[in-house]
Amino acid sequence: MTRPLRFDAVLIQAVIAGALSFAHLHDLAAAAGQDGWKAWAYPVSVDLLLVAAWRRMRKDGGNRDAWLWFAIALIASLGANVATAGLLDMNDVPDWLRILVAGWPALAFLGGTLLAHAPTPEPQPAPEPESEPGHEAPTPDLVVERVPEPAPELPPAEPAAQETPSTPEVAPEPVPSATAASVPPALLDHARKIADAHHAQTGAPIDAATLRARLGIPAPLADSIALQLA
Repeated sequence: MTRPLRFDAVLIQAVIAGALSFAHLHDLAAAAGQDGWKAWAYPVSVDLLLVAAWRRMRKDGGNRDAWLWFAIALIASLGANVATAGLLDMNDVPDWLRILVAGWPALAFLGGTLLAHAPTPEPQPAPEPESEPGHEAPTPDLVVERVPEPAPELPPAEPAAQETPSTPEVAPEPVPSATAASVPPALLDHARKIADAHHAQTGAPIDAATLRARLGIPAPLADSIALQLA
């Protein structure tokens, strides 16, 4: 199927502007002494440099060289339009304008070469597509490590009774041993949990040394707890 042609106002305007600019550049080159096919080559050179710089600007907007050569080609095109609008005597072109017209081919070749061989920026990796609803990615299994419960604080020890000066006939009162000290219920419950876990892992009852190391308590108190847990 063929699509019907539609007249676009912007496209028509671009064709008219290009044709006028092309004719102005041709007239200026011919007035500067470039006759024959050479006068027609100048508009083509200016327009090609303008297009090359525009394409490079679209690929890499931060390229300063592309902006520079686009400005040079645009000034050359606008300058020809202004010069041929009656501000310049086309029968007596100044020498500096003849020099610019004669040096334009080398300048255009340099600009086109630099634009053609400019490094192209590396494309950025495309972001990964988000998962559609209903197809959520499987969440990894979480391994929860159980932190052992801190041992309850022991009640402050009762200050030892001050010893009275003993006489040779009266022996000093014996200091109560740690084994006879009462074990707090909270500490005993915590020790029972540790003993049960130790028995489940090893199959053997926990001993006083292991209980002492796990709870961080004195040896006499560990022995007393071990006796109550036996």
